[in-house]
Amino acid sequence: MFTRRALLLLAAQAGVMGTLAHHLYEMQVVHGDELKEQARRNRTSRRQIAPARGEIYDRCGVLLAGNRPNWRALVMAEETTDLQAVVDRFATIVPLDDRDRARIERDRKHIRRYVPLTLKEFLTWDDVARLGLNAPTLPGVLIDVGTTREYPFKELLAHIIGYVAPPNETDVQRDGIMALPGMKVGRAGLEQTQEVHLRGMPGTVEMEVNAYGRVMGELERVEGQPGARLELTLDTALQSRIRERIGDRVASAVVMDCRNGEVMGLVSTPSFDPTLFDGGISRTQWNALITDQGTPLVDKAVSGLYPPGSTFKPAVALAALKSHAITASERFSCPGYYDMGGVRFHCWSRYGHGAINLHQALKYSCDVYFYQVARRCGMEAIHEAAATLGLDGSLPIELPHMRAGSVPTPEMRRKHGHHWNGGDTVNAGIGQGLVQTTPLALATYASRLATGRLVQPHLLRSVSNQPVAQGFEPLPFANEFLAAARSGMFAVVNEPQGTAPAARLNLPGVQMAGKTGSAQVRNVPRALRESGHFNSMNLPWQYRPHALFICFAPYDNPRYAVSVVVEHGNAGATEAAPLAAQIMTDTLVRDPASRTSLSRGVVARADGLDE
Repeated sequence: MFTRRALLLLAAQAGVMGTLAHHLYEMQVVHGDELKEQARRNRTSRRQIAPARGEIYDRCGVLLAGNRPNWRALVMAEETTDLQAVVDRFATIVPLDDRDRARIERDRKHIRRYVPLTLKEFLTWDDVARLGLNAPTLPGVLIDVGTTREYPFKELLAHIIGYVAPPNETDVQRDGIMALPGMKVGRAGLEQTQEVHLRGMPGTVEMEVNAYGRVMGELERVEGQPGARLELTLDTALQSRIRERIGDRVASAVVMDCRNGEVMGLVSTPSFDPTLFDGGISRTQWNALITDQGTPLVDKAVSGLYPPGSTFKPAVALAALKSHAITASERFSCPGYYDMGGVRFHCWSRYGHGAINLHQALKYSCDVYFYQVARRCGMEAIHEAAATLGLDGSLPIELPHMRAGSVPTPEMRRKHGHHWNGGDTVNAGIGQGLVQTTPLALATYASRLATGRLVQPHLLRSVSNQPVAQGFEPLPFANEFLAAARSGMFAVVNEPQGTAPAARLNLPGVQMAGKTGSAQVRNVPRALRESGHFNSMNLPWQYRPHALFICFAPYDNPRYAVSVVVEHGNAGATEAAPLAAQIMTDTLVRDPASRTSLSRGVVARADGLDE
């Protein structure tokens, strides 16, 4: 009996041991790799990390948009049993304001549980220390270091560089990567248009966690691929000097290299601080920006639409010459006014200019001459010439919210249900009425007049050290026609009785050609004009004409073109022309086009030009 019982017990033991051995075999041999991976996942947490955004530099290697460290607190929702309790406990250690709590609540609804939720950004060292001491009571909470956007020149380049902001729900739905902590989206300027290049590819980080979800340490980190490096055509020191020249005026100025279309200066004042938007702007700050009379959020250089005034006259001259409506030597009489259909159109000079040819008409900026020329050649020819010169339509520069100019024709107006009469053509002949354009278009126009080529403006010099190619076709105007327009612009600045003697350059052997313009923003009654007592400087600021000036230099070998628009500056000759001359002088002295690389230590201050 003892032997039988022993055998039964031995058999039972053997069966148990065999079953255990079978299970051990399956666990360690058959399913060993699978279970090992499950165990590893139980003790680790893997997540994606936002890549560093691409940096932006100017033509001299000066950093314009970079990144700085940003310590932040995250929580892994899938590693907590009560997320709200964790948030409340976190708030007792690092305070959360109403905006933080609203953001957390919004993100909880739209971010998946395996994506880290941002609790607080821009932590101080004291915040980090307190969170480290209280880590056992904060399951799923971890401290992470990312980057935040940094703009060293702030207001100086805000309209060009733009800014980044936290992604909204639409951004996250379009691309799930945007839900990662630290991801930002370009909302203006190059940050917006070059988003694809600047964003980069995310990396991964693997962390060790205990059974309660507390992070014990980092096991492995694979950094993401940073965004592309952008090199711009801008010269930051020149940009700074232009801004100083403009001062507190509401104005815009553009400097272009006539030969290759590189935009070296693009200033719009007033401006704003782009860093306000990185973490989310407050309602008070936003209201202050949108109610400012100077419209600081608008990039006037590319989005501001203005009547070009008399700066438009060279385009009208080319239209008339090309269509053979006039010759450069033909004379028109200016008694100080032009009557048509019972309406009197005045010249800026009450006493008139007598019988003058094209050269004199540009030199004196005679309105009556161009009234008659516009009627003779017709609006269709003017529209074609203006479009060729870049004044009508959007220019392919790498900025958002670019507004197109407008040089309408009778047919275009009729298609939109509007009547066209002869007075519309007469007004267009001096750049008034329905004609509108932007400061960037005016600089492009000056560049094309100077070189005779279809110069296209651009801001990108290279992307990840790959140059941006440019090539330009000749303008469809005969050389003698372009020479006649240039000669008249030369006379404006350099000959006696020209309208812009204040624009003459004080540089030995260098002369500049230009054209003044004053664009009315409201009609002046005929009786007031004819009284001889009207002075637009006596009007309130917002009713004064805009002051404009375009120019290129050196005259005999054009390298640079400049356009200036001073809002409500009253007269181009006295307000815009001297400013343009100062900017052109700074540009020629610095000669940015000849600079390919400079010492960052010398240039980085961008505190002006060497005198």
